[in-house]
Amino acid sequence: MSEATCSACGTAVADDRGFRLSEPEADRHAVFCSLEHVVVWSQAGGEWRPASLLEEDDLGEGLGRCAHCGDALSYGRVLLVRHRGPLRIADALCGVEHLAEWAAAGGGWRVG
Repeated sequence: MSEATCSACGTAVADDRGFRLSEPEADRHAVFCSLEHVVVWSQAGGEWRPASLLEEDDLGEGLGRCAHCGDALSYGRVLLVRHRGPLRIADALCGVEHLAEWAAAGGGWRVG
């Protein structure tokens, strides 16, 4: 993936920075420069871009529980991957609603 633009604000997002969101079954994705923009994007109706971020042979089943509620994932799940230099930090959520609630609460850095 080459340099992309944030789906919320249009700022350029380098390959080794930001967040990539995918809804694999719908074959669509979004890109964000910050976690806060996930919330802004979802509140604005969340415009997706075509194409999944998963590779053809990647089933995306490695993250089997929602990071927000802990339930098993099913159809409609979304995968959020934070790009931080060479590191990739992934979370899976039941859907966009849980994604927005999770992000608004601080994502993986929330307290309590």
